[in-house]
Amino acid sequence: MSGTSMTTRAWLLMLPLLVVMIAVIGWPLVDTVGLSFTDAKLVGTGGNFVGIDNYAKMLANSNFQRTLITTAWFAIISVAAEMVLGVLAALLLNQNFRGRGVLRALMILPWALPTVVNATLWRLIYNPEYGALNAALTQLGLLDAYRSWLGEPGTALTALIVADCWKNFPLVALIALAALQAVPRDITAASLVDGAGPFKRFRFVILPYLVGPLMVALVLRTIEAFKVFDIIWVMTRGGPANSTRTLSILVYQEAFSFQRAGSGASLALIVTLLVTVLAAGYAALVRKTAGSAT
Repeated sequence: MSGTSMTTRAWLLMLPLLVVMIAVIGWPLVDTVGLSFTDAKLVGTGGNFVGIDNYAKMLANSNFQRTLITTAWFAIISVAAEMVLGVLAALLLNQNFRGRGVLRALMILPWALPTVVNATLWRLIYNPEYGALNAALTQLGLLDAYRSWLGEPGTALTALIVADCWKNFPLVALIALAALQAVPRDITAASLVDGAGPFKRFRFVILPYLVGPLMVALVLRTIEAFKVFDIIWVMTRGGPANSTRTLSILVYQEAFSFQRAGSGASLALIVTLLVTVLAAGYAALVRKTAGSAT
């Protein structure tokens, strides 16, 4: 079979998928781009063409700027904590001890839980009247009175970060654990014979095998954290006083709560552009890391 006919056959085989992608992704994206240049409302006829006014107003809006900072803070802290906890859990589960298989299975449970279930669980834990966290801290003498962890601007975002880390650090741990299986046993044994301590073994023997997989985990988790919506919406709906409002929640409020479809579309595209730039930067970093490793 010639190369041309193989190429034609490949395109024909991919044609159904391309049609579905154009219908599901391509057309809605084009329609959103067109909508972002209008002052259309969510209900009613199409709005008037306003050019880039929606984009200019949104970028100059103090609410957008504060929300961007909140989103970036949430993503940086949660992802950093997940990476550290995931690597530590993987190092522990890579050791030989009794019940290791059971512990590995249990570790997957938080990640396997639907996000809405996880958010509801943590909302109950943080409950200011009968929450388990308040009860535990009070009985240990660390807290004088029950607190509304999700109702105070100073603690709400931290509480959300803890809930997000608990759910997602198992993904990092699984990726790191799979990478640890590739570390040659003879190299580890040789480092022990040479008298290398735990830190030096991790830094010079184990870490080079973890860098590539951890970069993949970093890319996936950063993008997901930057787009976070469901766990925050279920637990705080962006409150109190918008202290936990992220970009995705701002898009929802702009388009559906305030029914400003045009400005909501422009904000959604700004978020999409930010995530795309972030993903491209990470992809370049992954390629650079993979190239240096080889």
